[in-house]
Amino acid sequence: MAETSSPVASTSTKVKSSFRFGEASLYAVLALLVLGCWQVSEFGYFTSKDDFGYWLGVAGGAMMLLLFLYPMRKHLRFMQRMGALKYWFVVHMVFGIVGPLLILLHSTFKVGSMNAAIALTCMIVVALSGIVGRFLYRQIHRGFLGEKSSLRDLQLEAGFEQDAVKSRFHFVPEVEMRLQAFETETLRDGAGMGSHLHRVLVLPVRQRLVYLRCRRDVDVALSRIARHLGWRRSDLEKRKRRAYALLRDYLSSVVRVAQFDAYDRLFSMWHVLHIPFVYVLVVSAIAHVIAVHVY
Repeated sequence: MAETSSPVASTSTKVKSSFRFGEASLYAVLALLVLGCWQVSEFGYFTSKDDFGYWLGVAGGAMMLLLFLYPMRKHLRFMQRMGALKYWFVVHMVFGIVGPLLILLHSTFKVGSMNAAIALTCMIVVALSGIVGRFLYRQIHRGFLGEKSSLRDLQLEAGFEQDAVKSRFHFVPEVEMRLQAFETETLRDGAGMGSHLHRVLVLPVRQRLVYLRCRRDVDVALSRIARHLGWRRSDLEKRKRRAYALLRDYLSSVVRVAQFDAYDRLFSMWHVLHIPFVYVLVVSAIAHVIAVHVY
């Protein structure tokens, strides 16, 4: 067997981490901000009843109220020329983070009345719902057509198309068959909610298992080739890393395409549930403000 027969000998593959570091960092920052607000409230520098705490609540409430500008910009004709929608969305996201944080500071993480408890609980539910909505939105924001095209490009590169000259994993047929079976089963149509949940919750686990099994087979095959051709250990490790990257990219692309419909459906359901939460928040916030100023 010639050295060039290895499909990973000369072709570099860009490694794409399935774990979105930026997204995880955002949630970590949010958690730290909440923790920081709690720590500040514990110092006792202010209360919800003094001037500083009062205006914190006003500022947070105003930001929560301004969140309605984004859906108004989307749906009201006279506002549709007022700047690009993506900038409105950024402002919507910022106010949706800063507003609840200011209200948490205003409350000092304590509630002294029933109406305050209801308003704070509603705000927390809406804020958490917004975080969930953002996660679902990010899964479908790229668009299905773009993702499908990316998958096809990767299929052609990996050699799993019927008209491909040869497979990049021709030296280990078990991997070829396992990846082809995973793709066929994963991209099989399924429109029920059970199928959507399976793709979101179970499919990543199956992806990991298939990856580990394929990686094991690749290790064995490349080690055998290395002994036969007398590769240096550094050359063997380089080819292994390229093969691992190709496996990760291919499996991740198949899973992302399969999950698109599921996330799209879940996002639609989230939108239906999120709107009533917002209305309940508005009513409870108005009741809280009236109670504070009247009583």
